[in-house]
Amino acid sequence: MNSISLCMIVKNEELVIERCLTSIADIVDEIIVVDTGSTDRTKEIVQSFTKSIFDFEWIDDFSAARNFAFSKATQNYILWLDADDVLLEEDRNKLKSLKEALSPTVDSVTMLYHLSSDEYGNVTFSLRRNRLVKRERAFRWIGPVHEYLEVYGHVINSDIAITHLSSDQDSDIGRNLRIYQNREIAGESFTPRDLFYYANELKDHRQFEKAIDYYERFLHTEKGWIEDIITTCGKLSDCHHELGNKQLALESSIRSLHYASPRAEFCCRIGYHFLENHHYDTAIFWYKLAIQLDLPPDYMGFHNPSYSTWLPHLQLAVCYDRIGSYMLANEHNETALAYRPEDKTMLANQAYFRNKLQELESQS
Repeated sequence: MNSISLCMIVKNEELVIERCLTSIADIVDEIIVVDTGSTDRTKEIVQSFTKSIFDFEWIDDFSAARNFAFSKATQNYILWLDADDVLLEEDRNKLKSLKEALSPTVDSVTMLYHLSSDEYGNVTFSLRRNRLVKRERAFRWIGPVHEYLEVYGHVINSDIAITHLSSDQDSDIGRNLRIYQNREIAGESFTPRDLFYYANELKDHRQFEKAIDYYERFLHTEKGWIEDIITTCGKLSDCHHELGNKQLALESSIRSLHYASPRAEFCCRIGYHFLENHHYDTAIFWYKLAIQLDLPPDYMGFHNPSYSTWLPHLQLAVCYDRIGSYMLANEHNETALAYRPEDKTMLANQAYFRNKLQELESQS
């Protein structure tokens, strides 16, 4: 029988930690919690679930803390979660089944990570991460911030999802940026991955010009992970758009085609440029292409399903309306509504297109 150690690092998580542990405690065989300096009731709450609570002095290094947590595990496999993660009931059942059936030859199991959803339950941002790993392989976390678990060997992809549920509690939103800035001041050498994530932090803090500089440095290394490279093209497009340069925003989106076959996100970005400039036939081409594209089930990069579902259909409704093709416009709006059945914009479109089609029918 497989056994699982849950390993977590936490700090000031009193609003979410009980929710997380309640969703997983009856499935795992051991809970290891490493606290990096909580000043609230986090450790008190955790004590009702486990006695294996360890203090770790925070040294601006997430990998160091996670590796310390992994070192305390004693079971066959290690599962890691963050305090604002949960397993929904369907995924709890899937994990129970996996635990019973998992072959001991498996070194790592990837799981989906659902980072956000819309009000209709559609996942709007997700990725896949190595989530359950064999303890005896002694896999290590790499990188002080935006760390990743370096795995190899027999890896399988599961359909289990970990769901991220944010809370209203205060968080140190500038922490990661400060870590990178301090490393920069200290003269540390940045890996390509560091350059990419530092640029992301700069962009998130609206330092767009410096973000562009670091994104370009990342691309010029020609050593980044392909999914980070493609994501960078979209980030560069966003930065140029924020700075008011629509042409460079378009060129950044087109640049993605230099690295890989078309992705739905960039088809929508390019389509929007032509829609804005009233080139509706060209916009239609790109939005229709977006609908046709999908990613393989083992895709590990960031993914927003909106770009291949309701969004291009909604934009196609706009395009067909502009050229007077109301029947096609209505069809695409109805398809978009299937994903977002109470969307006010789409419902308004529905009423508008029905009136248009009735007018056309009365004139025939």
